[in-house]
Amino acid sequence: MRQSSVAGALVFILALGVAAPAQQTGKAVNIPKQTAVSHGREATPETPPQPGFDPAGYVIGPDDLLEVSVWKEPDFSVKLPVRADGKISLPLIHDVQAAGLTPVQLALLIAELLKKYVNQPQVTVIPVQINSRRVYVLGEVTRPGAIPLLANMTILQALGSAGSFTLFADRKKVYVLRIENGKHLRYPFNYKKVIRGDMPEQNIVLKPGDTIIVP
Repeated sequence: MRQSSVAGALVFILALGVAAPAQQTGKAVNIPKQTAVSHGREATPETPPQPGFDPAGYVIGPDDLLEVSVWKEPDFSVKLPVRADGKISLPLIHDVQAAGLTPVQLALLIAELLKKYVNQPQVTVIPVQINSRRVYVLGEVTRPGAIPLLANMTILQALGSAGSFTLFADRKKVYVLRIENGKHLRYPFNYKKVIRGDMPEQNIVLKPGDTIIVP
């Protein structure tokens, strides 16, 4: 019964596709909003925020939801999604390429473009929802579903983000499904041996769109 439900979920997930990073569909993954700081201090009305929130290795992609804030300029502060073409639309400066940049890089680009209209603009870019870079953990875990993919995230780290194993989980037969160049690839992962240090080579770095199955 559990195997058939997992197989059904696989058919749905494999119908999705990500390439550099490619567009994903499905429920958005929320991440905590960060406090803006400047030179190690909290932002205040007198001190501007840093250029942007930059979690390790995160690069903006299509469908990500961004919050763009310009210090002391509320008319330029907006929350908006990255379009399929990788661009966002902002007041006065119109289309700006966002996909492929980090939040800090995008904030600096927007600040440069705003110099025509704002004196010394201080811009913050915060990713509110990361929809473009995700992996999936399905099967016998307590929190199955999509999780944001951070730089160099391994199978073990992704499993940690999915809660704990259920009582029925077969920890020796976990595997990863990956679509690469149109081919379906399968990578075995023996959790018990990996955590003992016997098979560290199985703890591979994940790619956008990977699906971890816990039978």
